Order: sequence, then C-alpha cells, then structure tokens
Amino acid sequence: MAAARSHPTYRFAGFEFDPAAGELHQDGVKVRLQAQPFQILSLLLERPGEVVTREEVRQALWPGDTFVDFDVGLNSAIKRLRDALGDSAENPRFVETLPRRGYRFIAALEAPPPAPAAVEERPRPLRPPGFRLRSWPGAAVVAAVALAGGLIVTSRGPRARGPLASEPIRSLAVLPFENLTGDPEQDYFVDGMTDAVTTDLAQVRALRVISRTSVTQYKGASKPLPRIAEELDVDAIVEGTVSRSGDRVRITAQLIQAATDRHLWAQSYERERRDVLALQREVAAAIAQAIEVKLQPDEKRRMAGTQAAVDPEAYEDYLKGRFYWNMRSAETSRKAVGYFQQAIERDPAYAPAYSGLSDAYRAFDVQGVAPPRESMPKAEAAARKALALDDTLAEAHASLAGVLYRYDWDWEGADREFRRSLELEPGYAEGHRAYAVYLMTVRRHEEALAEAQRARELSPLSLAINTELGLALVRLGRYDEAIERLQKTLEIDPKFVRVYQTLAFAYEGKGDWPRAIEAFETKVGGGSGRSYPWLGYAYGVTGRPREALELLARLEKTSRESYVSPQSFAIVHLGLGHRDEAMAWLEKAYDARAFEVLGFSGPLFDRLSGDPQFQDLLRRMRLANLYRL
Repeated sequence: MAAARSHPTYRFAGFEFDPAAGELHQDGVKVRLQAQPFQILSLLLERPGEVVTREEVRQALWPGDTFVDFDVGLNSAIKRLRDALGDSAENPRFVETLPRRGYRFIAALEAPPPAPAAVEERPRPLRPPGFRLRSWPGAAVVAAVALAGGLIVTSRGPRARGPLASEPIRSLAVLPFENLTGDPEQDYFVDGMTDAVTTDLAQVRALRVISRTSVTQYKGASKPLPRIAEELDVDAIVEGTVSRSGDRVRITAQLIQAATDRHLWAQSYERERRDVLALQREVAAAIAQAIEVKLQPDEKRRMAGTQAAVDPEAYEDYLKGRFYWNMRSAETSRKAVGYFQQAIERDPAYAPAYSGLSDAYRAFDVQGVAPPRESMPKAEAAARKALALDDTLAEAHASLAGVLYRYDWDWEGADREFRRSLELEPGYAEGHRAYAVYLMTVRRHEEALAEAQRARELSPLSLAINTELGLALVRLGRYDEAIERLQKTLEIDPKFVRVYQTLAFAYEGKGDWPRAIEAFETKVGGGSGRSYPWLGYAYGVTGRPREALELLARLEKTSRESYVSPQSFAIVHLGLGHRDEAMAWLEKAYDARAFEVLGFSGPLFDRLSGDPQFQDLLRRMRLANLYRL
C-alpha cells in the first residue's frame, strides 16, 4: 500500500492513470476503460515489474461468492486492457503474460511532478452504504477503482443513495450490455437483457430513454462516452455486462454522467434464470432510484411489484424470436415465428411471446411471405391472446392496433389501441413511430408529425423513424424540410434503401420528376422490389411507357415466386393512365383485404377521387371522410 500512497497517479509512455479518480488519459485525452480492465491495471501498477498471479486477480475481480467463467472473463478483461493501451500479447510494451502464472507490468514508470503548494481536495469516490473492503493485498486501491470505474460485486447488496451529480439526469441511454458468457451464440440473450432494462426505464414518464434501435450501433464501439452522449443528446449513460453460470444470471450495471464521464453508481445483481424478469426490473428500479427521478404512483407500484417467474427455456425462445424479428426479412421472420411458437408451447401463459408472434405474422404480407388473409387473422388472434393474459402489455396493444387498421380497417379501434399502448409505455419509440404511420394513413398529418418527432427524440439515430419523419413532412407539403431530413438520414447509413423511396416522394411533390426517378431507381438498384410499382408509376406519368410495362412484367414474375399485393399493379396502371385496369386491381386488393393502406391513402390515388367506383370502394373501407365525399 505504500507505493499507492506515494504514487497516487502513475505515468508511463504518455499515459496517466489516476486510480482514485477512476481515470486513464493518453497525452491528455481520456481513454475509455471499463471496470475490470481498470482494476487489473491498478493491480499491475501497484507492483510494477512483479508478477500478479491469476489467483490474485481472481480474488480481486471475482471473489468467492461470485460466479463466472474465470478464464473467459480474465482473457476478455486483459484483451480490453491491451486494446486501450495499444498493446500486443505477442510483442508487449506494457502487460506481459506469464503462461499459467499471471501478468507483469513491464514499462518504466515516470516520476510524478512536484506537488503544488496547495492541492484542492478531490471528492471521495462514491461508496454504497454497507460496502466493505476485502482483505487481499491492494484491496483499498482496487476498491476505489471498482467504485469509480463501475464494478461493485454483491449478490444482494444495498444501492447507492443521495445526489449523484450536480445536474439532474432527465435523459439516458442504455448501451448494449457486454457478453461475458464466453459464448458468442449467447448474444441474443445479452441483447435481450439490454432491451428489457431499456424498456422498464422507458416506462418512467419523467425520463427520456433512448430506444435500442439507436444504441445498437454502439455495440463494441470504442467511442468516448461523452461523444456517444452528445450524439444521442442524453445526460447519462448506462453500461453493463451479463454473465451466466448454470441456472444463474448476473447483470452488472454502472451509471455514468455524460458531460464529465464520471462514474456515479454501480451494482451487480444475480438471480436464477426463471427469475430473470424480476432481475431486469430490479436493475431498472435501482437505476431510477440512483438518479432520483420522480416516479408517479403507478410507476412506483410497477417498479416495486413482484414479477411472475417465466419458464427459462420459454424466455430464451422468446429472446431468439425477437432477435430474428428485428432483422426484418422474410427468412428471419419465419425463424422468429418458429421460436415464438416454441416459447408458447413451453409456457402458454407468457404474454410477450404471443405479442411477438403477432408482430412476425403481421409482417408476412409486406415481406412477401404470405397473403393477408392467411397471416393477418393469426396476427390478430395472437395479439388478443397476449392481452387476455396481460392487458398492461404495451407492445400487445400496439400489435393489435396494427392489425385493426391494416386488415380490419377498424380505424377507431386502432386509434384506441395505439393510445392505450402509449399510456402504458410513453417512452416506447416504436409505438410512437407506428402511431405516426397510422395517423398519416388517416390523414391526420399534423398529429402524425408530432408523433414522428417524439419517436425521433426517443431514438434519434433510428433509420426507420427518421424516414417516417421525412414522410410526415412530405404529407404536409413541406418538401424541402423533408429532403433535408432524409439526406441527413442517408448520412447515418447510405445503404438504407427505404430512404430513397421517401426522398422520391418529396421530389415528386416538388414536381422534380428527374430526381424522383433517380431516387426510385436507386432503391430498385438496392434490391428492393417493393419500389417497382412506384418507379413504374413515375415512368408512366413522365411518358416512358415501355419502362413502366417492363416493371409490370417484373411484378408479374415476382408474384409467381412470392406474395405481391394487387395494389402494386394498380399503381403502375394508374401511372400509365389505365384507370379501368387500376380500379380492377384495387377491387382485387379489396377482395383479398390486401391494401398497403399508407400508400393507398396517399396523394397518388387522389387522381381517382372523382370516380364513382373509387368513391364506393372508399365507403366500403370506411375511408370516405378522408376524401370529403
């Protein structure tokens, strides 16, 4: 301990390490280093040139009452330490490995500069009440690092209390938890833990929580936390790890103030696999308590309430289902259905599995898997079963709403379900996005814009949400604003082809057909057959019938291989001026209940508004008042 007292800050090769403050800098720039690598570096610097044994590291990082795959955890921590230092296992400059023995710090330490005459006292690191230092060599230093750097190992330890930061925390992002299971195949499980904690925190109305869609891109990223927080516009960041051993699951989480990169709180929790839902809620409740956010009475009850156990295998099937559903392709949606069905077979009372099944079935027509008459009744039945089991499940209300307006054309019922979903989970970014799409469909465009903007606040980097925001601006005739928003979206990911279709709609609204066609052609070039009808329409209205007819032939060929809505054929015929053929295809879409209702309610079909047959079709779909007939 004498070395730690005489050298509270260590300097070597341009690095400066302050264990008491929990900070590592390189040439004055802060280096992001997670808790366990930070502790190992502290141990090594306490005894430079000496061997720190594997057993000493085990006692420091994973005491006897903690479960972990030690070899996997240690190798991962050493690798992260070397990555931060720019070191190499083969040609080490700083950390030398002694096989089967331990590790040694081999770089020369620099003498500290003379101490100033008066030193302002540094605030003491945060220490939860009741925390006791362990009695292994160097425990005091490493405990300080653990507290400042974000690891407190306890199976049922007390939580930190009291004000943690000078500025209140009103927004945060939960970064993807790190997989410490040692098995990359467990990523779905770790991602599920991240999603669950995010969802629980998003139910707190006084807190803006960034959705998983926007934080996923930071998985494994080495960006400094203040930079991530700036990009997401949040006050704080939550980082964490997930490990498993047998039937036990452990989550270690830490809360970091965004502006200063200061660690404010940290804790570890573990439970049996069948109690994993309670574990997730416990972590979320601890974070809410740590930041002292004001909870409403219903939020307090929910956070404090008991969570029913779930069959562990059923829950894992559910997580796999959501993992594949999030990929949004025909193949992965089929896989998702299989996993959701397995989850239901294992635990018929697990409501989220039914909601997931509903979401997967509801995408089948758009993805060309199956026609609506085959998939949508299954989607509705699954959503209603989820609500029968748990009518407080926000995602199930949103699932049902999607079926009600897209297939049943129950516009009022869908509105009620969307509103109920957002009452239950006001921070549900996907819920706000889906409601915005519904509102555009029923031509309540100002409300749709407000919902799309709220969705973007909750998920600023979501490609889908930014695209829907652009579409809402298009529907309001604010074309230049829409183009600016969509071009910024392409800066996030220029390969996201859905943006090009919406960009084409904006150019079309301005009457700039060359740019509209260029955008449509970009999407088709990106492999999206869903743009064939819109590009065919553009070719038709700009006097290029040959190209439009070629796309009709492509649609016909595609329809022999996968499902294509009759509405797609109607769109191309409308561009060619074939009004009778367009109406005939729309009647087929009506008989098959196969409308893509957002596109159907758009300005394109206004060209038919004076047609008595079209007016009758709108009445049968209960959409007549949209066109003021």
